[in-house]
This record gives sequence, structure tokens and C-alpha cells, in this order.
Amino acid sequence: GDLLPADGVLIQGNDLKIDESALTGESDHVRKAPDKDPLLLSGTHVMEGSGRMVVTAVGANSQSGIIFTLLGAGGDEDEGDRRDRRG
Repeated sequence: GDLLPADGVLIQGNDLKIDESALTGESDHVRKAPDKDPLLLSGTHVMEGSGRMVVTAVGANSQSGIIFTLLGAGGDEDEGDRRDRRG
């Protein structure tokens, strides 16, 4: 399916099913609708249907961007801690 490049809110959808396993680990596809569970997250894949969304965040400000930033910061801190302990 198509990769969502940004976070957003679904405003129009037609039988939209999203694979959120990249963020949640849950393998079941999630049904999205404007009136029920309208949040779409970057890094997830559209598996069925179609829709329109209003973009709310991109890049480092999106959910996947925040996760990548935190993972990168965690790796740098660990290395810094090891250097401090050795020196």
C-alpha cells in the first residue's frame, strides 16, 4: 500500500484500512473514518480504500519523526555515557 508521508486528520474516506504495524506492532489493519478514529500517522501504509486528510505534521514534527529523533538521541546519550565512564 501507499506510505503516508505525514500525520493528519481524515476528512473524507471510502472504506479506508491502514496498516499501523510500523508504529504499534499490531498486525491487524485499522479501519479509519472521519467520524470514528480519524487520525492518520506518517510511516503507516494504506492497505484498502481511499481518503483525504488535512496534514497536521511533517518531518521531525510527525509521530514517526519524533520517534526517530528520540531513538537517535538515545543512541548518542548512551555513547556519551560510555565515554564518560571510561575517561
